[in-house]
Order: sequence, then C-alpha cells, then structure tokens
Amino acid sequence: MATITPLRQPAPRPSSSSSTGGGAQLLSGDALRLAGVTRAFGALRAVDDVSLTVAAGQKYAILGSNGAGKTTLFNAITGDFPPTAGRIHFFGEDITALPPCERIRKGLRRTYQASLLFRDLTVRDNLFLAVRGVASGRFSFLRAGPGHASTQATQDLLERTRLAHLANERVANLAHGQQRQLEIGMALAGAPRLILFDEPAAGLSPAERRELVALLRSLPAHMSFVLIEHDLDIALRVVDRVTVMHNGRTLRTGSPGDIENDAEVQAIYMGSRH
Repeated sequence: MATITPLRQPAPRPSSSSSTGGGAQLLSGDALRLAGVTRAFGALRAVDDVSLTVAAGQKYAILGSNGAGKTTLFNAITGDFPPTAGRIHFFGEDITALPPCERIRKGLRRTYQASLLFRDLTVRDNLFLAVRGVASGRFSFLRAGPGHASTQATQDLLERTRLAHLANERVANLAHGQQRQLEIGMALAGAPRLILFDEPAAGLSPAERRELVALLRSLPAHMSFVLIEHDLDIALRVVDRVTVMHNGRTLRTGSPGDIENDAEVQAIYMGSRH
C-alpha cells in the first residue's frame, strides 16, 4: 500500500516586513475566491463547479492526479481560458471577465509547466526584463544605470532566488533546477500579491527539490501563493491549506495533516486500494 512521507516541522514563516521590492500588505481578507468555477470544452467539464478561498498571506496547494483539472483551473484564474461558469474574485474584486494583462497589473502572477525563459540571455537580463515588464514605462528596455530602481530590484531578485553567482550566465547553460528558480524569480518581479506555481518541482533532483522548498519557505509572509504539485512531500511542507481535485471537482480541502492522513486521498492520489 502506498503511503505519504510524514511531514517535518515547517520552517518559521518570514515576517510580513519582508518584500521583493514592494511594501508589505496587511494580512486580512481573501486573496482569491472561486465560486462555482467551471471550464467546459464541449461536453467535457475539465473543471466542474470548483469553489475555494485563499486567504491573504496564505500558502495553498491544489493536488491531484493527471487529468484532475488543476492546470485548467489555473488557466481559468489567469484568464488564459476563462471559465464558462462561475465567478473569480481577487482581493475582493470580480476579475472573471478581465483579460490576462489586467490581472497581471492587479498583482496576479503565474509560472508554467513549460519553461518560458529567454534562453540566449543571461540570468540578470531575464530578471531585468521581468522587472521592466510589470513597471510603469515598461517598454523602456534600455539598460538602466546602477542606481536605477529596476537595476536594484533585479539585484534583489538575484539574491532572493540564490542566483547572484550566476547573474551573467546564459540561461541555456543553467541546470534544470536553476531554471526553475529563475522562473520563480521572474514571477516575483513587481511585488505580486498572489502567485500561481504550476508544478515547480517537476524534473528536479533531490538536491534541487530541497533548494525549491527553501525558496518557497523564504517568500514574504504577506504574499499568497497557490501551488500545483504532484510531489506530496514537497507540497505539504510549504503550505497551510490543501485542496485535492479529482475528475475536475474538489474532493477534499483541509490542513496538510488532514490530507496526509485521508484514506480516500491516498487511494485516488497514490493509487492505493483500501
């Protein structure tokens, strides 16, 4: 019978004064609220009547086997594939009909399963472009001077993601885990209010997974994130709340301990039989 690795004690959360360049926000209210969100493709309901709430500052995981509807749900939240039914509220504002670019401006970010990095540019240049891309006057891509706010924000991200020693390295030369770190760093540009991480541990070695856990744990306390992950051991170490999806619907929502010990979750997610 398959089992889930027992949890270790979670690391203390960073204080809410930590930031990636923006001021800390008060930990109150809901960061994200989904009400009856459905995404259909013809007769197929890839996401079926999903409702959940992510509190401000909460670290949240959505788990499930392949085909459960997790990535499609992310696509609905970001507007890549808007929902065919239901409502999406972001910090109290209904964003259901907003285009993806407007959701980004409001502080919603996302990483993808497939890499979207500029492989022929350096690590520093990738982060700089991410910083400029969400800044006012974002189409002014000429290299800023050493004292420029974008230059400082880029350096801050290099240090936060532990990539400062690789700042001038071409992305194509990075290990897979380092590229994942860079993707997270780019998502952190502009002090986002909520980040959606789509399977950041996919393909990582054990050492790279430990680095990922440390990075996710180091994120500011005021910043919310939602994590899709197949690796239960990683997901349950870095989040406060978990929803398990199955066949497009929510199966369970609870604390990491609740989900770890749920027999039905183990049967569906791990393929065990009880």
